Amino acid sequence: MGGQVSAASSFPSLRCRNANADWMSGLCPQLWDVPLHHLSIPGSHDTMTYCLNKKSPIAHEESKLLQLLSKVVPCIIRPVVLKWSITQVLDVTEQLDAGVRYLDLRIAHAPEGSARNLHFVHMIYTTALVEDTLTEISEWLEKHPREVVLLACRNFQGLSTDLHEYLVTCIQNIFGDMLCPRGEVPTLRQLWARSQQVIIFYEDEDTVSRHRELWPGVPYWWGNKVKVQELIRYLEGMKSCGRPGGLFVAGINLTENLEYILVHPCESLQKMTVPELPYLSTWVRAQCPGPGSRCTNVIAGDFIGADSFVSDVIRLNEKLLWC
Repeated sequence: MGGQVSAASSFPSLRCRNANADWMSGLCPQLWDVPLHHLSIPGSHDTMTYCLNKKSPIAHEESKLLQLLSKVVPCIIRPVVLKWSITQVLDVTEQLDAGVRYLDLRIAHAPEGSARNLHFVHMIYTTALVEDTLTEISEWLEKHPREVVLLACRNFQGLSTDLHEYLVTCIQNIFGDMLCPRGEVPTLRQLWARSQQVIIFYEDEDTVSRHRELWPGVPYWWGNKVKVQELIRYLEGMKSCGRPGGLFVAGINLTENLEYILVHPCESLQKMTVPELPYLSTWVRAQCPGPGSRCTNVIAGDFIGADSFVSDVIRLNEKLLWC
């Protein structure tokens, strides 16, 4: 297991349920012709943090103060940072089984890693490798041929042009004809007809310009708030400005900052977030998908599996049948 944090041992109340494993194919046929950006789709924020490596150094793009403290008192700072970096405890297959269809993949090349070993990162690096995880997603999709995933490849800490090209080659080799090339946002029926199951959002414009299989980075409404009331106000403010034209994400994730971490070293993101999930769920259940200016699309959260979040987001699609 290396430095991997076990969901079962750390958060025994969080369990994966696969009742939503095939929710897209189970939608009412009237919704098969609705473009994906008008559907309600559940997502996970910082998808890969279930396998952060407790022995890993602080990522080089984090604050210099945090890096310094980690070097001076690593036995104190690294465990604290680890607790505040974990946003998920279900692994990627469990998240897909639970119904998550948007995966937030923060990719990095660890400075001490081998030339082409790419990891994921959120303050510290993961034990999982990018190529292995993409293969795991591909294998899951082969077992669920009418499910579609949206993969947001982001951050790219330490990636050179050559590493970007290596990563794109891995994506092409692993997913092949499953990839949906960029263009108009498709419907489920269109994707099924072409046996396409994967849309890759890639937050590097130069790389996107060289590869038709890649879509530009998807807009993400990130409140950057510690308090849930402030996060909801932010999201409602973004809705009042009008939704983007294509696929986009509303993040219902609370966000700590360095000051908050240092003041609350014995706490964790899980302890901060889980008690607020009922409040966030109330907001989620009040949303509506569709083309309207105040409609939501992908909704991404932390600690998938801790409550009814995924089912709540999927159920919002029923509102489209009332229109």
